[in-house]
Amino acid sequence: MPSCPPASFTDTRAPWYNPRWLLATVLSSLLIALWDAGGRDLALAHLWGTAQGFALRDDHFLVTYMHQGMRNLGWVVVLALSLGVWLPFGLLRQLPTARRVQLLVSILASLAVVAILKRSSATSCPWDLSIFGGVAEYVSHWRWGLHDGGAGHCFPAGHAAAGFSFVGGYFALARDTPRAARWWLAAAIALGLLLGLGQQMRGAHYMSHTLWTGWLCWTAGLAIDMGMARRRRQAAD
Repeated sequence: MPSCPPASFTDTRAPWYNPRWLLATVLSSLLIALWDAGGRDLALAHLWGTAQGFALRDDHFLVTYMHQGMRNLGWVVVLALSLGVWLPFGLLRQLPTARRVQLLVSILASLAVVAILKRSSATSCPWDLSIFGGVAEYVSHWRWGLHDGGAGHCFPAGHAAAGFSFVGGYFALARDTPRAARWWLAAAIALGLLLGLGQQMRGAHYMSHTLWTGWLCWTAGLAIDMGMARRRRQAAD
């Protein structure tokens, strides 16, 4: 009896979810939780912060280029990808319209998730802590609603999302251009970590803020991919 050929990424018989992606999501969340539990945030913050504050808080390069400049550049790229949904260019030409829409939606959804959580968070930034010249006391970002005496609204890392928000593009690209998808993912992760590190050096965030931002953006992109894949499967059935 002949066996059926294996289902491809674009085959409607393929499952609407990828177990490896789900496993990566769970394992990465556990690793970040271990970082939190180990109390490494403050230890790393002490590399750049002292009782007098963070010497690099107003550093011209970090503020002008790494913060303001990269944020503006990120929005320019989002605008270009928005236009690319209807007028595809470069790599976008290799994607069907639905994938181009998915790419854009995953970016915007990631930014929205991070912004909403940041808005509702009572966690203050490292530069607000009394041990770094501020007025707040350290309180874990998991203790929702418990104010630390500072300005709050610092978790997760909003600026790192300018890089991590593009992580969701990996799922939009993976089925049609898998090699490009891997490069896209690597670039988005590297950029997110770089931007997060820049903010860490200024005292604007803890490393866990950056890591959780990356995880949230990955999870948002995966959720959108699963939803769209399931909808296609239901339509095909």
